[in-house]
Amino acid sequence: MAKGKSPSANKPCCSFCGRTEDESVLLLPNGNSDAFICDMCVEYIHDFLDKHMSGADEEQDMANSATSGTQFKSAVVNLRKPKELCEFLDQYVIGQNEAKRYLSVAVYNHYKRLLQPTTDDVDIEKSNIIIVGPTGTGKTLLARTIARVLDVPFTIVDATVLTQAGYVGEDIESLLTRLLQAADYDVDRAQRGIVFIDEIDKIARKGDNPSITRDVSGEGVQQGLLKLLEGSIVNVPPYGGRKHPEQKMISVDTKNILFICGGAFDGIERKIAQRLNSHTVGFSNVARKGVDRDNFLQYVAPQDLKSFGLIPEIIGRLPILTHLEPLDRTALRRILTEPKNAIVRQYEKLFEMDGITLHFADEALDYIVDKVIEYKLGARGLRSIVETVMMDAMFELPSSADTVKHLEVTEEYARKKLEESSFEANRLQE
Repeated sequence: MAKGKSPSANKPCCSFCGRTEDESVLLLPNGNSDAFICDMCVEYIHDFLDKHMSGADEEQDMANSATSGTQFKSAVVNLRKPKELCEFLDQYVIGQNEAKRYLSVAVYNHYKRLLQPTTDDVDIEKSNIIIVGPTGTGKTLLARTIARVLDVPFTIVDATVLTQAGYVGEDIESLLTRLLQAADYDVDRAQRGIVFIDEIDKIARKGDNPSITRDVSGEGVQQGLLKLLEGSIVNVPPYGGRKHPEQKMISVDTKNILFICGGAFDGIERKIAQRLNSHTVGFSNVARKGVDRDNFLQYVAPQDLKSFGLIPEIIGRLPILTHLEPLDRTALRRILTEPKNAIVRQYEKLFEMDGITLHFADEALDYIVDKVIEYKLGARGLRSIVETVMMDAMFELPSSADTVKHLEVTEEYARKKLEESSFEANRLQE
């Protein structure tokens, strides 16, 4: 072993590769001599030993996978069959059966693709997904729940803050930075993760008319996303590129990262209606026979996304298209009580921790749902109204837990608390 001194400046350097302490993150000394080894050489030796020790096992695994047909090993992720995935989603998401089926099949096929034998000549393409649905119908919840059951890194990125490189805003590579953070900077684990790009409709092309200014937050972002969605090796700044320009880049291969895009696409119903010839002409309604005019989203197609402003290249890289149904009164009522993390169960747990039993009367729950529909708040509004109703009790009862052991929330109680709040005051002013 050579001595660990740099001949030029007489500085400590790696005895294997010659890197100085300025060129490496860590330089480990030998306790009995002036020999050193850098962190990159340690990683190389570790990888070499892993491959050498597990070479026989890998050959045996490949032989087993080649002869077992569809019996895949699920060591990479906690992979379940589509029906099992859908049943798990049923525990947390009410309704949206069609979206659950599409999502379960797409996720199952995507992670089967990761477990495909490398000796196979058939190359399975990615199953990126785009979900269209009104706000508050469960797009983010579906993606977060499917990531939980698979036990893979998951991150949510808002597309509205993304811009082309060099402009004010976040670079497109920042979504991979967040995925690395969710995986504790384990690159191999991050490369099997899920990225949910929310508000994908907000980066739609602003118009077909030519302009002297660039569409850096619309079509420019779509073009920048193409290489990530299809699969390529991207140099990612681990701590954000603009605040730490001196940092070392991390290479991330996106070919095995599943991208789920969601957006409300407000106004796309008009595009669908025009395609279906179901628009109003004068006083007569011209509609294709059998078309449900109350829910046009169920007929959404790729050409509607193109008319809305998504470029054809990005539509082609999102082959799985599904929609979410608008929430009716029955669905909102079920959301309050049925899921594992239902809103009512959350508040019962909070009071139980103080030794107080909480119970909501059916009439009170119906009243809360009626108010959500009246205010047009969607599923997110359920939590807001319940929080308003329970605020006084959550403030006073923990101090009276020795004397108060039970709280019954009736319709009269909910009505009184809501009328005292800003919800009713704002409505009366309107």
